[in-house]
Amino acid sequence: MVFRDVPCDVIRIDEMGSSATQDPIIVPQVLNIRITILIIMFRFIDREAELSFLEERYGSGEFEFLVLYGRRRVGKTEILRRFVQGRPHLYYLADKRGTERNALRLRREMAASLGVPEVAATELDELFRWYADSAGARPVIVIDEFPYLVERDDSVPSVLQLIIDTVLRERRAMLVLCGSSIGMMEQSVLDARSPLYGRKTGHWRVLPLAFKDMRRFFPGAPVVRCVEFHSILGGVPHYLEKFSGEKGAVENAEREILSRSGHLYEEIDFLLREELREPDVYKAILEAIGAGNGKAKDIAQVSRVPVHDIDKYLKVLMRLGIVAKSTPVTEGPRSKRSRYTLSDPLFGFWFTFCEPHRSELEMGETRKCRESVEGQLPAFVGRSFEPLCREFIGARFPGRWPALGPWWGARRVGGKRIEVELDIVGLNDETHEALFGECKWSDRVDAGAVLADLERKAASVEWGRSGREETFAVFARSFRRRPANSDALLFDLKDIERAIG
Repeated sequence: MVFRDVPCDVIRIDEMGSSATQDPIIVPQVLNIRITILIIMFRFIDREAELSFLEERYGSGEFEFLVLYGRRRVGKTEILRRFVQGRPHLYYLADKRGTERNALRLRREMAASLGVPEVAATELDELFRWYADSAGARPVIVIDEFPYLVERDDSVPSVLQLIIDTVLRERRAMLVLCGSSIGMMEQSVLDARSPLYGRKTGHWRVLPLAFKDMRRFFPGAPVVRCVEFHSILGGVPHYLEKFSGEKGAVENAEREILSRSGHLYEEIDFLLREELREPDVYKAILEAIGAGNGKAKDIAQVSRVPVHDIDKYLKVLMRLGIVAKSTPVTEGPRSKRSRYTLSDPLFGFWFTFCEPHRSELEMGETRKCRESVEGQLPAFVGRSFEPLCREFIGARFPGRWPALGPWWGARRVGGKRIEVELDIVGLNDETHEALFGECKWSDRVDAGAVLADLERKAASVEWGRSGREETFAVFARSFRRRPANSDALLFDLKDIERAIG
């Protein structure tokens, strides 16, 4: 959940001019007007599914132990704040100062929540028993950033297990543990070896917003601009709030990512330090992938990580959603032709454009990096355009091609081995239908020429070669020419916008 002020005609304090700042009457009036308008125009964007999940579990009337987790900045805390509004509840944000200091803060929070004086208890189980006895039926208890507690004291899960079994369950409480450290949440709460395993009644991993929802941050902005923003920021609400829909992608990126004063300049380093024990090693791996190395052995060589260790590092990055492993859609996950890519958009942008210019950016010099962004942004956005097109196909033709993804391989022409890549290949084993698609992040595309090349590429795919029914599709920002009497599927950005935007 996020709140966002939509565009409105309002006077900003830094835009009032000297006459306003000299008048002691005008300034308070303007301040009052701005505050009133912002309160009215803030709105709740998406997260209906997450709220429905929490509401449904609360409505069960039984003891509930829920786990809400996901990457930082994705909006977990706002979801919980929205959920507890109007309900008697305890919301506690843990910190890294250890169990004793957290217990003292928790005691104050409990007393404030109940509107009573603090008790003398200092042990967590005593505090929860006192709170549950005083809070009445079905208390809602939220512990945010739970990993901070476990990080300093690995006995906390065992203590919490005791609290659940002897206090919260019999009072039909609703306990929600929330955390941003995905690895720690999975290890300390969700893993079968955790003392809390088997106690939870539900869990939800909060993901970034879908494209159609992230667009609501920029009402009135052209869809082209929104696709560019999505390719850089993904659907992370905290990031989206930093970009202005009235400015282009390059200008926004220079202000918020390339500049040392930008809100997102240090975001990547911060996330690596917070989530990982060896941030420098992982950074070297990400640099290697950002430079275009997709095979595990090449990543290991460039990053100077031993080949026999690279797999464990890549698995951690995949679990965090920073890196993705893909294989040709016709092959299984163990294919030797696997590739690794930066799947988190901000990580992808940073390690493609910014990290190679880090020394200059640290000196406050953004010119070369900006020029790199300006020159290569269309190709960068084009790679993000492909998943949007696959999403569109899945929504437009649900179930028609159950297996849908990219494909790469080779064919021989005149005795020479030619590498072949297809943006979209869809397969249906039952109907023997195959879809072959090409995505062009370009305007005025000649669809006929693209289709002719696409048909040649499709011949390289061995799957169902005898008797398969082929469908061809081309996606583009716009078309200059469409072939007459063609059964091909041709979709421009307006079609995609109507379907998923």
